Amino acid sequence: MENDKLHILVVDDDDRIRILLKDYLSENNYIVSTAENAEQAETKLDYIKFDVIILDVMMPGQNGYELTKKIKKKIKVPIILLTAKGEPENRIKGLELGADDYLSKPFEPKELLLRLKNIIKNSIKIDTNLKYSVGSAQIDLNKMIINLNNQNKKINNSEKKVLIEMLSNPGVTFSREQIGKISGIEQERSIDVMITRLRQKIEMNPKNPKYLQTIRGSGYVLWIE
Repeated sequence: MENDKLHILVVDDDDRIRILLKDYLSENNYIVSTAENAEQAETKLDYIKFDVIILDVMMPGQNGYELTKKIKKKIKVPIILLTAKGEPENRIKGLELGADDYLSKPFEPKELLLRLKNIIKNSIKIDTNLKYSVGSAQIDLNKMIINLNNQNKKINNSEKKVLIEMLSNPGVTFSREQIGKISGIEQERSIDVMITRLRQKIEMNPKNPKYLQTIRGSGYVLWIE
């Protein structure tokens, strides 16, 4: 993905930081929009598809943690949190809510740029004509088959859609709401059943999954070796 196709949303109540980041990222061929609070950010998110969100934690009104949680329930977009608080518990809190990276203020714009590039690099584009390995399982999205222990197991369209998103974003936690929107399944119980079925097709030991894991209170994540 080329930089000039990427649209970044910078959310920060500090005018100086918003201007600095917009100028710097624009110079590096990104399209940049800004918002000074959560309300403005949510308005823009309603009608613009952003590739990455750079979000300040300490804002008046709705803070960055609250906005991160709300965004991650609605859409799948990478979020980098900015904060003056560098304590480990604050960093962990942001990551538990679904943030993809964390940078403490003050920071060098170049470091933010490098973190941004890493997030983009890790966003894999899945070619459904190729086969993908998850542990011992071989996933053929085109034929909609998973081969494990020389046994072919069929997957349905809902399972295929979820696998495409998870393979595209290894290590990213998907909430049940996100999986429901991806798969077209509304009931949480049905979503859990689908994940259980996928585990049976991917995992050597589905009751003790190594790759398709549950993140308590958050959702599900797919790890790829």
